[in-house]
Amino acid sequence: MSFVLNMPPSVVAKKLKEEEDGGGGIDEGPPGKKREDWKKLKELEEARKAGTAPAMKDEEGKDINPHIPQYIMQAPWYFGAMAPTLNHQRVQDEKVKKFAEMGAWYKRGIKEGSIATKFRKGACENCGAMTHKKSDCLERPRKIGARFTGDKIAPDEYIQPQLDFDFDGKRDRWNGYDPREHQETIEEYAKLEEAKKVLKSQRMDQNVEDGVQDEPEAVKSSQGEDGEDEDKYADDVDMPGQKFESKHRITVRNLRIREDTAKYLFNLDVNSAYYDPKTRSMRQNPLAGTAKESSEADAQFGGDNFVRASGQAHEFAKQQLFAWDAYEKGAEVHIQADPTKLELLSKEFKKKTDEFESSHKNTILDKYGGEEHLDAPPRELLLAQTENYVEYSRHGKVIKGLEKEVAKSKYEEDVFINNHTSVWGSYWKDGQWGFKCCHSCIKGSYCTGEAGKDANQDKSMVLMGAPSSSQQVEEPEQKTLLEEHQENRDKKKKDKKKKKKKKRRKHKKHHSSSSESESEPEEDEEAIKEKKVQMAIRKEEERQREVNRLMKLDERKRPYNSMYEAKEPTEEEMEAYYRKRRVGEDPMAAFLQQ
Repeated sequence: MSFVLNMPPSVVAKKLKEEEDGGGGIDEGPPGKKREDWKKLKELEEARKAGTAPAMKDEEGKDINPHIPQYIMQAPWYFGAMAPTLNHQRVQDEKVKKFAEMGAWYKRGIKEGSIATKFRKGACENCGAMTHKKSDCLERPRKIGARFTGDKIAPDEYIQPQLDFDFDGKRDRWNGYDPREHQETIEEYAKLEEAKKVLKSQRMDQNVEDGVQDEPEAVKSSQGEDGEDEDKYADDVDMPGQKFESKHRITVRNLRIREDTAKYLFNLDVNSAYYDPKTRSMRQNPLAGTAKESSEADAQFGGDNFVRASGQAHEFAKQQLFAWDAYEKGAEVHIQADPTKLELLSKEFKKKTDEFESSHKNTILDKYGGEEHLDAPPRELLLAQTENYVEYSRHGKVIKGLEKEVAKSKYEEDVFINNHTSVWGSYWKDGQWGFKCCHSCIKGSYCTGEAGKDANQDKSMVLMGAPSSSQQVEEPEQKTLLEEHQENRDKKKKDKKKKKKKKRRKHKKHHSSSSESESEPEEDEEAIKEKKVQMAIRKEEERQREVNRLMKLDERKRPYNSMYEAKEPTEEEMEAYYRKRRVGEDPMAAFLQQ
């Protein structure tokens, strides 16, 4: 960055013309600079940016940042800068808004000086003043204006200037105020004080002549001119927390003084002690149970109930009860009417009661003995037990009592159900929890011990396809519930056929043809019914596949089921439902689903 003189076009043209007339040519590079000078300027600019050369100075002697771009630092030709400067980047003086001075104000009233005696051209036709027109005149309209009479020409008023104040000037409440006006108020009160002193000296001289003794100064200061004591109903006017009303002659006591912290500001938590804004009372300590609770905080404010639980509050309550009991028994005492008598009576009653109890105790000990038992150690130390009442919560926590709380979980521990010797969840296999004692994965099952472990092991081997020891001995254990159900159904059919054959053998020969013709339709009916059941099973399987397909779809892509026909299922459909129903407790249900 370097300063280049930016001259107006007229000056540049004039210099070019002078050089042409003188026979000289124009140098290469910037105007007025040779190539060597231009290189030196570039080197100086790099040195200034690196900090090895001092920065360029402006006309005020301030440093110019060498990193400022050239187009910012270069002043325009019409600015007329002849030296490095940055003034063209700052706010110009002619663009700064001028405000009225702080002492300037709107003058009101009439101008001082002589008043015109003749009507002047351009003046108000009504009053003759030059500062307004007839339409703006505020005087009473004359029957014949000053323009025609020339009499009683009104003086000119001040013309209000167009003052433009800034933000503070518009809101200056003392702008235009003359402090000399307050001097009149000071002089007025000074005259009143002088008059009071003269009156007081005359009154003292009159009292000396009449032989009247002077009153104390404290009484004189509290009395007015009429001699009445205006503060006789107030104990202390300057006492904080009180306000003296001289007009109504009453003393108003505020609930708190301004220097005290409000009760609701000790703790802003809404769940802390309740604050009643109507009575300005907070019964409990707002900092109870918090980290900020300390002796200083409690001493500062411990709640309004501390008066009832500390000091002489209990004694006062006892005195009140004693006064009520004494009044019922015929003693004429009252806690407010005669507190001294009540105090003496209560002390005497307490003294006699203590003497009677001590004498009664000594009489019983002299007659029956047993004084050694009164000095015995506590029963807890003798028998290592106590009868103190202790109340527990449902989780084992001590609510009332002095017993030490024992840490215990609120969950059930070591509870065994259905003859198990381990808890539920102590065994894990194939994504299922179970009992470790019998390897049963059914929570409501009874414990079978080692036999249950062997059965579960054989079952897993069957599922894996390996022969087990129980498979060689007992064949039915490897059959599923569906196979057993089909086997039982086939067995029932065979039994029915055997019964029918026996019936046919008992019939006579001439009835043999008719019996055979009747049995064939029965067999046909069974076959037809079975076909219908198989068809219903296929429909049920299709319905289950459709349900599974729809459940895999996104909820937003599932079709509506508004055209579903609701009707009573047939006997074949119910049979198909029972056959395809999946039992939750069946251990082979998951295997069949696969």
